[in-house]
Amino acid sequence: MFHRFLLLFALLLGLTACALPRNGPPPPGTEAEIAALARAIKELSPAVDREEAARAARIAYRYTHELALAYQITDPPLIHNAKVNSGRKPRGLCWHWAEDLEKRLKAEGFATLDLHRAIANGDTRLLIDHSTAIISAAGAPMEAGLVLDPWRKGGVLFWSPVLSDPRYTWEPREEVLRRNGRIRYVQAGMDDS
Repeated sequence: MFHRFLLLFALLLGLTACALPRNGPPPPGTEAEIAALARAIKELSPAVDREEAARAARIAYRYTHELALAYQITDPPLIHNAKVNSGRKPRGLCWHWAEDLEKRLKAEGFATLDLHRAIANGDTRLLIDHSTAIISAAGAPMEAGLVLDPWRKGGVLFWSPVLSDPRYTWEPREEVLRRNGRIRYVQAGMDDS
């Protein structure tokens, strides 16, 4: 039990030690960052439309910035979470970011791209679970896609191939919720992860 507490304390210390509060909201993505994400999305499959890839990348970065402003992000993620949970901030938990970004991207009606939701650490009591949105080529499994995670860096979009994510091992959201007896939230269109 003591080892578990020590590991949790070390993890929380590590996550917050270098995450200092900033002056104001996070910056929007640069044109170079948007172009890099657009290339990565296009490279998911030869069937991915170049214009759709560019539009998805632009929206992912711009909407992340819009959400950071709406969520009033000025702190690192765990500190912001505490403020949301205490009622001092409106939104900004990881599942808020994932839900809102997924909805915005789905509104585009992409023909060559699919959106997925995923959860990491969904079965552990030691670590806090984490939610994200994933973009893939149409018809491809989420594991072949790219993680789009605005929460991880406090309103600065992080992205990487799902299987190369340096921090998380992702599983389909519905599978995790079903295993943990929370599938009713998926079926009702609600989210508690």
